[in-house]
Amino acid sequence: MVANKDQGSKEVLALIPARGGSKGIPHKNIKEFAGHPLIAYSIAAAQQSNLVTRIIVSTDDEEIAAIARKLGAETPFLRPDEFSGDHALDLPVFQHACEWLAEHENYHPDIVIQLRPTSPIRPVGLIDEAIQILLDHPEADSVRGVVPAGENPYKMWQIDPESGQMHGLLQLDGVDEPYNAPRQLLPKSYWQTGHIDAIRPERTFLAGDSMSGKVVFPIFIDPKFTVDIDKPEDWKRYEKVVYYGGLDMVYPERKRRPLPAKTKLVVMDFDGVMTDDLVYTDQSGVESVACSRGDGIGIWLLKKNNIVPIVISSEMNPVVQMRTQKLGIESFQGTLDKAGVLNKYLADHEISADETVYIGNDINDLQCFPLVACAFTPSDAHPIVKGFADIVLQHPGGKGAVRELSEIIVEKNEESNG
Repeated sequence: MVANKDQGSKEVLALIPARGGSKGIPHKNIKEFAGHPLIAYSIAAAQQSNLVTRIIVSTDDEEIAAIARKLGAETPFLRPDEFSGDHALDLPVFQHACEWLAEHENYHPDIVIQLRPTSPIRPVGLIDEAIQILLDHPEADSVRGVVPAGENPYKMWQIDPESGQMHGLLQLDGVDEPYNAPRQLLPKSYWQTGHIDAIRPERTFLAGDSMSGKVVFPIFIDPKFTVDIDKPEDWKRYEKVVYYGGLDMVYPERKRRPLPAKTKLVVMDFDGVMTDDLVYTDQSGVESVACSRGDGIGIWLLKKNNIVPIVISSEMNPVVQMRTQKLGIESFQGTLDKAGVLNKYLADHEISADETVYIGNDINDLQCFPLVACAFTPSDAHPIVKGFADIVLQHPGGKGAVRELSEIIVEKNEESNG
């Protein structure tokens, strides 16, 4: 159980629902999202709260439970199958969790917050703000996150299935045809998000069949944070929001650094970045590697835009020299002290670390990450490296990672140049 923090005797349970049977995106809740399992973002939001006292993941899946425990949450029970299907509702999930805790641990939280994994992009401080609204308003049964609705419901229609005729979805006193009225005359409307629900269980789901109760207060969320991952195409789109959205959001482990406004130097590892991290050896001991011609175009793009690419490799292999010579870039080989080489290069060429990025794929590259403004890694990098990288690319090493990196940097530089 998490130790009580700043709010006296109140017990605040963060309950994270994460079933294992997602069909749209298999294993969605533990699939890697911007370098971390999706569920890690909800667990981190609870961990970084000053008011949450306990974090539990409700799941029917042993693999999800194991990952949740590794991330610091509890899984004291597995959710029954009858509450875990495609059409499972929140209500029985929360009733089961609190009833189980009451029966087996005599644990009765004053407040339960719901953190849905599919809304991973949360503003810093959102959790405590929602809880505090509930604490400040004794009359409130719950608090729910909302954003301004993209479309006003008074402008919506329903269609009679028999006649085929349309009728306005909502009526408004004093306005005969709200769907024809200027939006300034219509009430403001809000859309609920999955970021946060703060609930008094004794007044809601433990008292009857309501998750929200009758008195619901809002917590307003900047629409920029509106993310609900449901379809495969959502995944990469919202990863870009994490990497390039410039949002003050909750991150697992550490805050990611943004790409600098202007990059002058790109420092690359060789194996696993410019190659697929495989080495081919013939019977004579001659080694060869596979490189991407598309990555070569990426190097050309950097140079064309006056961005200097260099390679620092721990390997001492003629193939490194041959490939970098062909591309027309400087390389440093056979060094375990990559950080020392990088620092010396920056000093010798009077280049600021604030205008330098690094890309590496393995743990020997981590020494360079703190020395630059932003650290990239390919999609197939070592898991530890992904956790420390600022941006995880969509392409693997040797198969488009350098090209992707180059295009991102060139585009950012062009934006900065106006």
